Amino acid sequence: MTACEERYIGLMSGTSCDSIDAVLVTFEGGTPSSLHTHSHPIPADLKQKILDLSQPGNNEIDRMGQLDHELGKSFANAALTLIESSGLCKDLITAIGSHGQTIRHRPPAPGNPQPFTLQIADPNLIAELTGITTVADFRRRDMAAGGHGAPLAPAYHEALFGSELKTRAIVNVGGMGNVTLLRPNEDVLGFDTGPGNVLLDGWIQRQKNLSYDSGGAWASEGKCHTELLAKMMSHPFFEAPAPKSTGREDFNLQWLDEVLLGVNPQVNAVDVQATLLELSVRSICESLPKAVLIDELFVCGGGAHNLTLMKRIAEQLPETMVCTTEALGLSPDWVEGVAFAWLAKRTLQRLSGNLPAVTGAARQTILGGVYFTD
Repeated sequence: MTACEERYIGLMSGTSCDSIDAVLVTFEGGTPSSLHTHSHPIPADLKQKILDLSQPGNNEIDRMGQLDHELGKSFANAALTLIESSGLCKDLITAIGSHGQTIRHRPPAPGNPQPFTLQIADPNLIAELTGITTVADFRRRDMAAGGHGAPLAPAYHEALFGSELKTRAIVNVGGMGNVTLLRPNEDVLGFDTGPGNVLLDGWIQRQKNLSYDSGGAWASEGKCHTELLAKMMSHPFFEAPAPKSTGREDFNLQWLDEVLLGVNPQVNAVDVQATLLELSVRSICESLPKAVLIDELFVCGGGAHNLTLMKRIAEQLPETMVCTTEALGLSPDWVEGVAFAWLAKRTLQRLSGNLPAVTGAARQTILGGVYFTD
C-alpha cells in the first residue's frame, strides 16, 4: 500500500458529548477525503458521567478510571461499527487517530503554574479491541512545549482549506467555538472564541428536556436581552489575548445561573435562549481581527445546522460570504473527525501537528502517543 492509499480512522467526541464521530479517511493525492462515516451515540447515562466528571467532585480518580475504560470500549465499538458498515477489511487501515473525551482543561494562565489538559477513552483498549494501531493524547505534548494544547485543527485547516487568493475563516461551532484565520502569505491565526452550543444545549435541556435547539427555532422566538448579554460578555476570557482556549470549566449552567442572579427583572426562558445564541455569535464575530477583510467564512460542527445562528453570523459580517464547509467539499459534521485522522498520519510520519502561533507552544512538535498492535 502506497502512502497515498493509506486509510485512517478519526474518532472525535467534543464538549457536547452527544456522540462519537467516526470517519474513514483516505489521503489519495495528499488531500484527505472521507470514505465512510458513522455517528456512534453516547447513551444518556454515560453522557451524564462525562458531565459530572467535567466539574470537580468526590472520588474523581476511581470515577475517571472507570469512565476511561467505558469510553475506551465505546470508542473502539465506534471504530468497529464504522469498519463493518464500510465493508472494508480492517487490515487495510493504517491507524486510528482518537481525540478522546476532554474532562478537564486548565491551560496556561496567570496563577496557574501547572497547566494540564486531560482527554480519556483508553487508547490501549481501542488498539486491543480493534487490532489497529491507535494514536491518541494529542494535546498534552503541545502543552508540554508551553502551549494551550488547543486548538489543534488550524494546521489541518491550513492544509485542507487554505487559499492563495482569499482570506478565509474556518469556524467550528461545537460545544465550544474556535476559529482559524487563513490569509494568503500570512501566518495562520487560531483560538477558541468561547461557548458555541454548550450553553444553548444545556439551557434547552433544562427548560424543555430537549438535547438541542433544532435549527435554532426556539432561540428565534425570543429576544436578545441586552443587559444579560453585556454581563456574559464581561467574562475575562473574551478580553484575553490569543493564544487562548476554554471549556466547560469557564462556561457552564452554574456560571449562567450566577450571571442571571444579577439581572433584574427575571429574564424569560426563551429570551435567555435568544441571548445565549447571540453570545455565541458575538464572541465569534468580535474575535475576528477588525483590520482584516474576511472574504469567506465556513462553519463546521453542530452549529452549522443552527439556521438562526448562521443567519446572525451573516448579518454581523455583511461583507463576508458565510456558508458551511460543505461548499469546500467536506460535510460540517465530519471536519473534526477527519482532523484527527490527519493528525494521526502526521504523527506516524514523525511530522509536527501543532502551530506555535496558534497554541503558544515554544516550537512545532510531533503530537500524540502511539499504541501499536502486535
